[in-house]
Amino acid sequence: MATRRSKRNAVVKVEKLEMTPVDLEAEVRRSSRNALAPKRLSYSPGGNPTPQKKKKTETAEDKNIQNNVKKEEEEEEEDDSSDVEQTSGGYGGLSEYELERLENIRKNQEFLTSINLLQATEELKQLTRPKPSQRGLVRSQAAVKEVLPARKSLRLQNKEAEDLTLPPEPKGNLVYDQFTRLKKPPGSLPMEPINTEEGSKLPSQLLELFSEDLNEEKKMDLSLKGYQSALKKMRITEDQVAKVVKDRIFSAAFHPCTSSLLMAAGDKWGKVGLWKMGGGWDDDGVLLFEPHTRPVGCMAFSTAHPTHLLSLSYDGSLRCMDVEKAVFDDVYDIDDGLKSFDFLSHDCSTLVVGNWYGEVSIVDRRTPGNSHESLHSLDSKIVRCVNVHPLQKQYFAVAESHVVSIYDSRCLKKTKSQAVSQLHGHSKSISSAYFSPHTGNRVLTTCLDDHLRIYDTSEMTSKCPLMKSIRHDMQTGRWLSKLSAVWDPKQEDCFVVGSMGRPRRMQVFSENGQLQHSFMDAENLNTVLSVTAFHPTRNALLGGNASGRLHVFSD
Repeated sequence: MATRRSKRNAVVKVEKLEMTPVDLEAEVRRSSRNALAPKRLSYSPGGNPTPQKKKKTETAEDKNIQNNVKKEEEEEEEDDSSDVEQTSGGYGGLSEYELERLENIRKNQEFLTSINLLQATEELKQLTRPKPSQRGLVRSQAAVKEVLPARKSLRLQNKEAEDLTLPPEPKGNLVYDQFTRLKKPPGSLPMEPINTEEGSKLPSQLLELFSEDLNEEKKMDLSLKGYQSALKKMRITEDQVAKVVKDRIFSAAFHPCTSSLLMAAGDKWGKVGLWKMGGGWDDDGVLLFEPHTRPVGCMAFSTAHPTHLLSLSYDGSLRCMDVEKAVFDDVYDIDDGLKSFDFLSHDCSTLVVGNWYGEVSIVDRRTPGNSHESLHSLDSKIVRCVNVHPLQKQYFAVAESHVVSIYDSRCLKKTKSQAVSQLHGHSKSISSAYFSPHTGNRVLTTCLDDHLRIYDTSEMTSKCPLMKSIRHDMQTGRWLSKLSAVWDPKQEDCFVVGSMGRPRRMQVFSENGQLQHSFMDAENLNTVLSVTAFHPTRNALLGGNASGRLHVFSD
């Protein structure tokens, strides 16, 4: 019996020497399942555990049996060691099954080595998420901190405490606002980039782009099939991603020039960045300015004066960047709370501006000063978006709390102005509302109830009918800008919107709710693009994210 047991133990030891880590792990799991359950012990107050069954009184005969068992075990151990020494040099005495099993283990090891499985596993572990583009603005190097001596209290320095008088208590109620910052002074501000050396001039190429002769907008109303094929030709590369502003993007726009792609973006802390793709000046063609101190919620290039870029901020300022004069002119200014604006005339001289307090103001840029011509209080408590009809400029749509109202600027009153038409059906806050770009016969709304809606506004009835409702996830959370669907200015019936889905993408829909194309790229698009905009004449699309980067798809 001892010889048979020793041979079996030797075989097990040899097999374990030949096993791979995977086989050993499987063997441990198999042995743990087959192991006997441990005996239950009952513990007495004395401290020594005793078996649950009562132990019989040991006799002299029992002691002799135990001594014999111990001797047999010692003999078996000696036999085991001698048998292992005999079989360690080869596999003598093994059965055919055991030999076949060892041969299978050897073949498995050779196969795993031939396919480089372990090496591939290590390479997969080393793979990390693609790094964001390093083009554009570079992060400023942190200043070297001065090492100060350790602080000691006056008691440890054996000095007497100084007699300090408390400052007088402030009068009135103080309101603390986490966004409170000093507002820029009124009047014109010099157009000096903050990411270049002090005193450096604007690149001459920038003025040439802004002054480029622009042809009339090409209305490329293609069939849906032709439009879809044009979208599929648009691609993104590493050079078409750049950090344009320092913080989260709230608004962005394309300049209408066609020789190059020139874009503008506004961020959370009042900075405006210009980016010429492939530009030769500092920071990969990026120029950064700081005309505001709060989020730049809306911006637009003037179609009548292409050298003008108007930007509106939550800090209550509306400014015009004039590249010819190299200044930021002061257009309109209130204490705080501006939200959205649009051009109310074809020459872009008159504006309609909405604020957080449910008011809209009419501003004429030709009059001196930075005040409004008239101020009108609406029934809503807040105005989130204003947009003017592309043909009948007297009409403008206002995204209010749970309804979109269309007003006639000729019939506005100081209070309780009557809406010409209303768009109902929203159950939560409305982010935006835009007329279709060519005819204004449709209004596209974005709502936090996870729906995009298209309304028929070809006739200004009291309640315009709902044409289509599209389910779309709008839950961006606290740290991302709200999604907003916007029309393609070249196509009357198609629009683009960012997406919360994975992989990250921008989606283009038609007014009938059909998905036309999803812009995706595994290497260059790995973030939510909340702010989107199409180029007015070229096949180009931009998307802005929460880290200040613009991603551009183009043909």
